Amino acid sequence: MARLAEKVAVITGAALGIGQAICRRMAEEGAKVALLDVLDEDGAALASELAGGEQRAAYWRCNVSVEREVEKVMAEVAAMFGRVDIVVNNAGVAGANKPTHEITEAEWDWVQAINVKGVFFVTKHAIAHLRRVGGGSIINLSSIYGLVGAPDVPPYHASKGAVRLMTKTDALIYAPDQIRVNSIHPGFIWTPMVEHHLAAQGDIAAAKAATAALHPLGRMGEPDDIAWGAVYLASDEARFVTGSGLVIDGGYTAR
Repeated sequence: MARLAEKVAVITGAALGIGQAICRRMAEEGAKVALLDVLDEDGAALASELAGGEQRAAYWRCNVSVEREVEKVMAEVAAMFGRVDIVVNNAGVAGANKPTHEITEAEWDWVQAINVKGVFFVTKHAIAHLRRVGGGSIINLSSIYGLVGAPDVPPYHASKGAVRLMTKTDALIYAPDQIRVNSIHPGFIWTPMVEHHLAAQGDIAAAKAATAALHPLGRMGEPDDIAWGAVYLASDEARFVTGSGLVIDGGYTAR
C-alpha cells in the first residue's frame, strides 16, 4: 500500500475510465494525485473522495490541447504539492470512425490535438518539475493500435502510433535526467469511450461479445488491468525500465 509513498502524480483524463482507475490505485499506493480533465463534476467528485479531507488530491480543469492551460496547471500542481514525480498522459478521444478518404481536416485535427499535442504539451511542461526532484516517470497511454493496424478509426490509430514513437524519443532524450518514459498499450477495455464506440455499431451486446472474442483470454479488460500497469511503471520497481511498451491486451497482439 505504499509503492508510491510521498510521490506526486499528475494524471490527465482523470475523471472516468482508465484515468479514474489510475487515480484510485495510485492514491491507494500513497501518491498525492492531481486530477486533470474537462469533466468538472466527475473530476471534482473523485478528487474530493480521494483527498479524504486531507491535501492528498485535487482537481484542475485542463484542456490538454491548449498549451497555456497545461503550463499554468502544471505550475499550480507543483506549487500546491511541492513537487511532481509522475505524469500519466491518459487524456484521449477516439474520433471519427470513417474511411480515410471521408475524414475531414477538422475531424483529423481534433484527434491529433488531444491525443498527440496533448502528450507533447504535458510532457514539455512537466520536464522542469521532474528535473527539479532528480527524475521521475512519464507514462503515455497508447493502444494496441499504436502497434498493429485495423480497418477503422484512422485518426485514432495514427495518433496512438505517434505516442509510441514519442515515448521512445523522449526516453532517450531524458534518460540522463533519470526521467523514465514508457507507454502502455491496452486492448479493448470496458470504458465509456469503448462503450460509445461499440454502441455506434447498433447491437451493443453483440458488438461487445464480438470484441471480447478478439482477445485470446476471451474477454475485454477492465480499467484496473491498466491501472496496475501504470502503478508499476510509476514505482521504483520499474527504475530500470524506460522506452518500453507495456502491452496489456489479453493476448490481442500475440497472434
